[in-house]
Amino acid sequence: MNPAATPERPAAAAETRTLDHDIWAMAWPAMLSFLVVNVVDVTDVAFVGRLGRHTVAAWSYAAQCVHLVETLVQSVGVGCVALMARAAGARDPARARRVLAGSILVSQAVALLGLLLAVFAPRRILALLGAEPDVIETAVPYLRLFASSMVLYAAAFMFESGLRAHKSTRGPMLIAIVVMTVKAILSFGLIFGAWGLPRLGLVGAGAATVAAHAVGLVLYVAIARVLAREGLAVTFRWRDLLAGRQSASETLAVSLPTMGERLIMSLALLTYFKILSSYGTAAIAAYGIGVRLLSFSWAPGLGFGAAASTFVGQALGANDSRGARRVGYRSVRLALIVMCALGVAFFLFRRQLAGAFTNDPQVVEDLVPFMMMLAIAQPFMGSHFTLGGVLRGAGDTVTPLVGAAVGNWGFRVPLAWLFTRAFGHRLGWVWASLIADHFVRMTINAAAFVRGRWARRTGATLRGHGGSVADPVGTSRGAEVAPLEQN
Repeated sequence: MNPAATPERPAAAAETRTLDHDIWAMAWPAMLSFLVVNVVDVTDVAFVGRLGRHTVAAWSYAAQCVHLVETLVQSVGVGCVALMARAAGARDPARARRVLAGSILVSQAVALLGLLLAVFAPRRILALLGAEPDVIETAVPYLRLFASSMVLYAAAFMFESGLRAHKSTRGPMLIAIVVMTVKAILSFGLIFGAWGLPRLGLVGAGAATVAAHAVGLVLYVAIARVLAREGLAVTFRWRDLLAGRQSASETLAVSLPTMGERLIMSLALLTYFKILSSYGTAAIAAYGIGVRLLSFSWAPGLGFGAAASTFVGQALGANDSRGARRVGYRSVRLALIVMCALGVAFFLFRRQLAGAFTNDPQVVEDLVPFMMMLAIAQPFMGSHFTLGGVLRGAGDTVTPLVGAAVGNWGFRVPLAWLFTRAFGHRLGWVWASLIADHFVRMTINAAAFVRGRWARRTGATLRGHGGSVADPVGTSRGAEVAPLEQN
């Protein structure tokens, strides 16, 4: 034994504990925000589930359509965070305000396009997904309200992204709690006609969503104005909005790789959804409930991915590739511990949980094997979510895009189609294709992580007005970058 090495072991252990603590400190507000949103989504499922299989199926079809718009808006938020963080690091508040204004312009364009489609072509869209005529008529009013809420959500999410770019994560967490509380209370009242409110059924859920996102936008504007008086560039002026055309194009360019990834995933999910439609409304209802219910266990992977992205970006900015690798390994380890525990809980109590969210026996029978398959996939999900955050923090947005494309279009959709044809409409096999998707995505992200090219890059330096900011098209990898350290 080398005596000189002995003192290093406690020091190394202390360093590891400190790193784990720091990762947790950044991850938990994001995780709690995701969990709060998921709690209310699951509560909505529980409310709508009491309206019958037909209504749950209508809700599921509409939710799948609007989810595509929501993910594209979130991709714009990626570009907003990247460019605002670089502007803040260059101490250029004017540019940060222009980036926020430009990001709102882009996000509003995305949300308004989705709303126009929901207003003028909702039946055609739902029919393309395989919805039955009576389900379509039930879904259309809810789809229009839900799409309307995305216009409010898009603006609020850009303000949230601006706060996160300045490393303010607790404010968004508190606003998420308020917004989701409003949504849950109004959903119950408007769906069932409680407290003297009109009984609107599924339309009530849509109206509650619009109102809740309106509250969120008001709160974000208010907190942004307060922080702006303290010197943070987390809001904008009218002249910034008028001058935001160039920033809008930069935000769009930075967001494109992530938008491509999410678009690929959303289209694959819609195709998967169409395959499921051949199994009837019970399978559609089971899928809608199951995704919301199991999304609880996705939150740790998403939270650790967000934290890893920030830490990796900072480490590589300091030319500390070894530190960046350690962050990746520790983040994946922590995510696996949490997600495996949640996966086991969902696996063991799958029937009880299914029965808690619907009283339709056929939906329960379809939901139980879905939850079992998704519980098995949890370690793979935790790994690829977190590794995706590591790679994005290094500026590599192409590898997660490739993983999403191969996992969804190379495995999930083809296997679901094949199992449908080869195994006589046995639904359990279609659910099993989810495992293949997430395993492949984990493998692709892990291979890129182990290969280590990402750790030898410090990201592109971008040229902008008044300082160094990120170049949205400066590298072949894209440019989702983590916020810089604020001194």
